[in-house]
Amino acid sequence: MLATLIPLFDENTAVRAYSLFAQKENYLLNPSMLGTGSLDGAGAILGLEVVESLGAGTLADNQEVFVELSKISMFSPIEDMCSMPHDKVVLLFDHSVPAEAMYIKRLQQLKFMGYKLCIRKLAIEQFEEYAPVLKLLDYIMLDYKKLNMTAAKNFFTKVYPGIELIAVNVDSLEDFEELSKGQAYSLYEGDFYRLPVTKGRTKVAPLKVNYIELLKMVNNPDFELTKAADIIGRDTALVIELLRMVNHMAINSEITSIRHAAAMLGQKELKKWINAVVSHELCADKPNEITRLSLLRAKFAENLAPTFEMASLSSELFLMGLFSVLDIILDKPMKEALQMVNVSKEITDALVEKKGDMAKVFDFIECYETASWAEISRQMILYNIKEAPVYDAYIEALAWYRDLFGTVEESKA
Repeated sequence: MLATLIPLFDENTAVRAYSLFAQKENYLLNPSMLGTGSLDGAGAILGLEVVESLGAGTLADNQEVFVELSKISMFSPIEDMCSMPHDKVVLLFDHSVPAEAMYIKRLQQLKFMGYKLCIRKLAIEQFEEYAPVLKLLDYIMLDYKKLNMTAAKNFFTKVYPGIELIAVNVDSLEDFEELSKGQAYSLYEGDFYRLPVTKGRTKVAPLKVNYIELLKMVNNPDFELTKAADIIGRDTALVIELLRMVNHMAINSEITSIRHAAAMLGQKELKKWINAVVSHELCADKPNEITRLSLLRAKFAENLAPTFEMASLSSELFLMGLFSVLDIILDKPMKEALQMVNVSKEITDALVEKKGDMAKVFDFIECYETASWAEISRQMILYNIKEAPVYDAYIEALAWYRDLFGTVEESKA
């Protein structure tokens, strides 16, 4: 199985929900799986299988999860497939589910059980035909690239004021800002949050310069622990997090200084901690999904190393994923951003030139994030990759991210 989460934002670029897209077969080896027919002929709902096997907390922190349905799987005993609270599950379907009596009745039953409903890929000319379905909906996804958003917004505001509108395929900051002005939309999906803002900015904030100096130092071979500890000592937040980390690892140890704490972690663990925590701090003025994206990419890339026969490059792949959003964090072109930290030529080639073996892994990760299953299927055939290790690599990255920040939250409690 393959599975990925796509974030849905509010007008303040805070993540309010995730869409979970899953795929069980290779599209190119099984062409009939392409499109919404991927779930036809089977009662299994892959998204709910993923939620149930991992636990909702691994996927989302008390947020709604949108899960795909087909016209076959919607008749499955959904309540027996997932223990997640019904009001946190949004059942997502499209126009392949016809607006006919038996389907409408089933949607009514699901609604009565407490599940929320959402439809996507509906054209304006279908609104009248789907009127009985629209009356049951909690959300509708409106495609920014295909619909007249003003006309669609006016229609739903007037005729179906109870439906929350989700603007999807919003891929530029300008479009997001324009759409969010009127507050007509509840949620937004697209790549707008992944774009660096470079207009009018020529300097990096002083605090970020300190973080970059630390990253640059620890990514040098055989960096000095004492020098790294001295830089950490300039930032109270980093000192607190370092002490919490060390205390979590060695409860009965008496820490006498920042240098002592750094020495207790050791060079390898300190480097890993700094790369993760400092990247998180660098993202403090960005949408919270940027932190998650950076760290998930890092761990996913590291986990994929053996699958791509690059086990010896697992640490470099971790850094590649971690720094793949450095242009967004620093609001600079990627080439300039990477020049501010000490990374290998291979990482620079992958992220700037899109070339080299590591670039193959990064391209795979980007396609995976957007549930581009047809392209993922092509690449898996090209590189002789099976679904299971890819799925395991992604799920392990999700669990790692949950545990990484779960430990921090526990220490703050």
